[in-house]
Amino acid sequence: MKRTALAVALVVATMLVPAPAARAQEGCQGSVPPAAAERQARRVVAELRTELAAVEDEIRHAPFLDALEQGTASRDLLRALAGEQYHILRSDLRSMAALVARVEPRQSLFFQDLLAGERIALGMLLDFAGALGWDEADLAAYEPRPPGQTYPNYVTRLAHHGSGAAAAASFLINFPVFGENTGRVRDALQAHYGLDATATAFFDFFATPVPGFEEAALEVIAAGFERCECAREVKRSARLLQAYERDFWYAVGEAP
Repeated sequence: MKRTALAVALVVATMLVPAPAARAQEGCQGSVPPAAAERQARRVVAELRTELAAVEDEIRHAPFLDALEQGTASRDLLRALAGEQYHILRSDLRSMAALVARVEPRQSLFFQDLLAGERIALGMLLDFAGALGWDEADLAAYEPRPPGQTYPNYVTRLAHHGSGAAAAASFLINFPVFGENTGRVRDALQAHYGLDATATAFFDFFATPVPGFEEAALEVIAAGFERCECAREVKRSARLLQAYERDFWYAVGEAP
C-alpha cells in the first residue's frame, strides 16, 4: 500500500510541474501576434550572440585546434576525435528523432532536416575513421571522455524536456562556431596529415553554411514565442549548449 501511495504521489507531483515548452514568459497572456513574435526571436538571438561572444572565442582557441594546425596532434588524438564524434552523432540521431515527434507540425520540418543531415554525416565520419585505420566496430568500442559528451547529453535533455524554440535557438547559436572549427580541422588534416577530400568530407559538411538555415531557425523560435514560450529558458538553453561545445573541443585534445 505504501508503495502504491508513493507511486500515485509521484505521478501527481509530475503532473503539477509544467513542462518547459508550456511555461509562459512573464506578462504573456494567451498568444503573441506573429510579427511581434518574430521581432522577439530576432532580438533574443542578437542578444545571445553578444552575450556568448567570449565563450565562442574560447571555443576558437582550444589547444587541440592549434596542435592540428601546427601538425603536432598525434594520430591517437585524431582517432579520439572520430570516436567522440561517433558517440555524439549516434546520440544526436535519436535526439533529433525525438524532437521531430514532440514539436508542433510547423516546427517539425526544421528538425527533420537536421535529422537527415546527421544521417549523412555519420557515413562521412566512417570515411574519416577509415582513413585512420578504424572501422565502425572500433568507433563503437571507443570509450568517450565525459567532458566530450556533455554536448549530446544536453541535446538529449532538450529533445525530451525542452521546447522547439529552445532547441532551435541553441542550434542556431552553436552551429556557426562549430562549422568554423570543423573548417579549420578539414584544412589542417589536408595540409599536415595527408588526408584527401573524401576522408575530410565530414568536416567540410559541417563547415559549409546551409542556405536559409538562420531564417528557418528563427521561424521555429518565433512560433514558440507566439505560444508564450519562455524567452529566459530559450536563452538559458543556448548558453548551456555553447558551454558544452567548449567542453568538447578542450576534451578531445587531452592525451589518452
